[in-house]
Amino acid sequence: MDYLRLIDRSKLHYKRSDVTPIFAEPAAFAALVDDLVAPWRGDKIERVVGTDALGFIVGTAIALQLGVGFVPVRKGGKLPVKNERVSFLDYSGGEKTFELRAHPWPPGTRVLLTDEWIETGATARAAVELIERAGGVVAGIAAIAFRKNEKTAPLWAKYRCHGVWPEQA
Repeated sequence: MDYLRLIDRSKLHYKRSDVTPIFAEPAAFAALVDDLVAPWRGDKIERVVGTDALGFIVGTAIALQLGVGFVPVRKGGKLPVKNERVSFLDYSGGEKTFELRAHPWPPGTRVLLTDEWIETGATARAAVELIERAGGVVAGIAAIAFRKNEKTAPLWAKYRCHGVWPEQA
């Protein structure tokens, strides 16, 4: 199924594209999740982490398909429990904070990080820092759109990375 055709590309810059129409079509969403999970089939993934907010949707679906738990990385100030925090500059240069619940898994847990869009890698790097600080092992990073550029190159070099939206789409 060509689920990428459902992405609303009415804005001139592709970062402004809206992937949420895929979520409204069950067959398209299922095909997307199948494609995102494909590189990790048979791998020992123990948790899926998704970043706030669309990473929650993608990550939860992936976790259900893999039969593992989902752990959210929240925007700063959202978690009412003890947490780890990291501040970073996002793709637009704005300062953001992410939080991860303290002790979300046993040390050495293999984690698949998911998001909807990785353009500069800033949010992914912040999430990776939290995962690793919590004793998780990043088994991979999956996103609908995962750009390969000089800013994301360190992620591609260090982790198993996968995106389903080609650069020219």
